[in-house]
Amino acid sequence: MISIVIPLYNKGKLVERALGSIVEQNFRDCEIVVVDDGSTDDSAEVVRRYAAVHGLDSLRIVAQANAGVGAARNRGIAEARGEYVTFLDADDEWKPGHLPVLAALAARYPGCSVYATNYENLMPDGSVVPNALRNVPFVGTDGVIGNYFVMAAESNPPLWTSAVMARRDALLAVGGFPEGIKSGEDLLTWARLAVRSDIAYCTESSAVYRRGYSNPRPPEATDEVGRQLELLYAENQNAAGLKRYLALWYNMRMSRCLAHRMYGRALSALFRSLRYRPTLRIAKPLVKFTIFGLKKQ
Repeated sequence: MISIVIPLYNKGKLVERALGSIVEQNFRDCEIVVVDDGSTDDSAEVVRRYAAVHGLDSLRIVAQANAGVGAARNRGIAEARGEYVTFLDADDEWKPGHLPVLAALAARYPGCSVYATNYENLMPDGSVVPNALRNVPFVGTDGVIGNYFVMAAESNPPLWTSAVMARRDALLAVGGFPEGIKSGEDLLTWARLAVRSDIAYCTESSAVYRRGYSNPRPPEATDEVGRQLELLYAENQNAAGLKRYLALWYNMRMSRCLAHRMYGRALSALFRSLRYRPTLRIAKPLVKFTIFGLKKQ
């Protein structure tokens, strides 16, 4: 059985669409665990009404005080009864056939612990942007990714939470999602799983990432994701591509810091990025943003 975990926080106006995309799967061997993470709107009531109208008898709502998306997903994993756990954020959706594809991957590649599909980005203006993949290590629409970090360092993120399924025991073995981190907690979870297991993957998009519904947050003062990735690298230095992937994280953090004019943190991230991938090309965004930023002041 597949357990579908939906973390829910003040998405009463959007969650019906996510639930509707589950109904359209026409997939019976599943349950839905909605974790209401201290919502202050009518999110939970919207879910209850929708479940009653559409006969979603397998849906359960678990309530907790607001603790963040990582804690909500972990609560869902703890409550899950299925062998497999997949995730769907309340503001995203699946295309018809997404769950059958994940189930087929699990059946076809039993040696893997993580299963995922590609996805597409639906922008606020209605345009659809495909998720570009590079260094895919197999031919055809599905196969096994044994070089996750190599692929992720050259692609748009191949794993996105609302398009991933994992064995419940594998998620528990890596501690689920880190809590208290506002950005990058899922990236860290996939990295921890990737050093332990290959990933079964379908390159065809079957999930929709709706951009623009989450508020962009300024980077946290303490880069816990970077620290944890460095610890992971220290323990797995032979993992192909992990060093470059770590440099990519710091490059992404640098860009986010620059966008919020946090030049000190951006410079720190730059130096750490260069430590793992010493190329001056990475410094170009810092120079560009600094020059144009100073001109605008």
